[in-house]
Amino acid sequence: MAKQYYTIGMAGHIDHGKTTLTKALTSVDTDRLKEEKERSISIEPGFAPLYHDEDMEISVVDVPGHERFIRQMIAGVAGIDLVVLVVAADEGVMPQTKEHLDILALLGITHGIVVLTKISKVDEELRDMALEEVMDELKETVFERAPVLLADSLSGEGVEELKQKIITTLKDMVSRSVRGDFRLPIDQVFTVKGQGTVVRGTVFGGTLDTGEEIMILPQGIHTKAKQIQAHHRKESRAFAGQRAAINLSGVGYKELKRGNVLVTSTHFSVTNTIDVCLEILYAVNHPIKQRMPVVVHVGTSEVMGKLVFFDRNKVESETEPILCQIRLDESIVAKRGDRFILRRPSPMETIGGGWIIQPNGGRYKFGEETMALLQSERHGTPQERVLRLLEQYKCVDEDFILREASLTHTELHDMLQGDDQWIVLSQSKVSHLKIVEECVESIDQILRGFHEEFPLLKGINSGELKQSLKEYTGDLVDYAIEQKHWKQSSGILCLEGFIPHLPPQWEKRCSQLLDLLEADGRQVKDMEEYFHQVGIPPKWQSDFHHFFIQEKKIVPLDDKKAYSYQIFMKAVEDLKEKTGETFDIADAKEVLGLSRKYMIPFLEKLDKDGLTLRIQELRKWIGTGARG
Repeated sequence: MAKQYYTIGMAGHIDHGKTTLTKALTSVDTDRLKEEKERSISIEPGFAPLYHDEDMEISVVDVPGHERFIRQMIAGVAGIDLVVLVVAADEGVMPQTKEHLDILALLGITHGIVVLTKISKVDEELRDMALEEVMDELKETVFERAPVLLADSLSGEGVEELKQKIITTLKDMVSRSVRGDFRLPIDQVFTVKGQGTVVRGTVFGGTLDTGEEIMILPQGIHTKAKQIQAHHRKESRAFAGQRAAINLSGVGYKELKRGNVLVTSTHFSVTNTIDVCLEILYAVNHPIKQRMPVVVHVGTSEVMGKLVFFDRNKVESETEPILCQIRLDESIVAKRGDRFILRRPSPMETIGGGWIIQPNGGRYKFGEETMALLQSERHGTPQERVLRLLEQYKCVDEDFILREASLTHTELHDMLQGDDQWIVLSQSKVSHLKIVEECVESIDQILRGFHEEFPLLKGINSGELKQSLKEYTGDLVDYAIEQKHWKQSSGILCLEGFIPHLPPQWEKRCSQLLDLLEADGRQVKDMEEYFHQVGIPPKWQSDFHHFFIQEKKIVPLDDKKAYSYQIFMKAVEDLKEKTGETFDIADAKEVLGLSRKYMIPFLEKLDKDGLTLRIQELRKWIGTGARG
């Protein structure tokens, strides 16, 4: 069994003993900043190793509890697997306790342990009252059935029991998947003398190896993982769920900030428009209106944006999730399913949160059509989301699917392997049998229309066909052609059984033209004169001319003149029969009786068709027949 990595968070009201309890559990003081020491409060999230053996590693995040540091708190808990909610026995449940509970629920954190701390400061009666208050507050929350433990960080009472409870609880939980793509939202950036820029965060998914190439988003900076550390231990690899510090190669620390994301894949979306499923907190104190400014927290990022509704202009009181959109002032990195928190900038309060249903939101109109689209995005399976992409793009590469449909590599692989109706073309292009069938039908329609409009031609050039099918990629058209029994030769495509033919209304005149041409033998006029003589208008002349050549009715001598096919073949036969292995112009003139006006084009036609080879003034026979 692979080693499991977890990160837990300490949350709760200011001065309720989170940092002291963390120190009691880990022997690490997570208040590192001078200001934190002076004010005895946590300003930035602090991190410490809690437990480590061959099967499991657990890290602790001590997040700030003060109202002014809610944004750091949100960044700190963004990647945790389990929360330890700390409530001081001498104060009970406080405003930040409630807000932390709301935020944790909105972030989808459902595993928790409640700890009543500072129990040595109160008598048994106050302790019981505080415990009862905590239990009441947890009712109808995700932590309603969470275990409640008692502990005192100074005396050590209950600390070991809490540690063991954390370990046993995590052992029963599924850790983050290492199969996905690596993603680490940065929550700290600093420099180390002699090493350069270091970033730290919780690995949301996948793994990262020392020396591996990585990209910093949204800037798109390319770098390498020069060194990886976990709790001051040098590691060769960072794993999902692990707290990790990454020493970056060739990047200045001023180029980075909290909220940037390290990735190894190109399919992560950099976006400034997200479609979301939003839950509004019941205790919001001020109205929530259309296009109101909001502060958006996703992962460790914090950006301003506007809230956009498509079915209302304000929220009165809403218990059901609202499907809407947030348009951000800055780009963020997001995936479908990512959790977010919304706060009002002024007066500052947490108003709600939820999850991202489409990280690449579009510009939609107000009304039912958009709401139906968002509903389908919300409930859509991976297959349905990919099919919606294909309805628009017909054939897309796998990276595009991963990014636009918000799938993981595993989801995409399972989808493609689990259903033979998915079509995988060259260069990892993906389509679906339904799309191929639509393409086949489109090709059929184009061929039928082409044959009807141009019955003289063998078929349509494949390049021209693809130009008519711009919505389909060239390789998809090629695949569709392979699946259907159309006739294809030298890049020309036609329907099975189609034979080029003269339009019925022109058959008689064309027959007259060919008779006239044959009657003139070797002393022919320009083709334009024959067309004029039988009454074929100029707009048809070129098509008929090419048809006659294609069907071996005539053999062109040059751009203007042509022989009847039979006359040309008889002339070649006569000349070959009455000359030796080589001949000159005089020999040919004696046999055919042609003037120079006809003789030169005739002989050059023999050369062009490979029947003769010109050697200075002579020609040598090298082939038979005529190519037209």
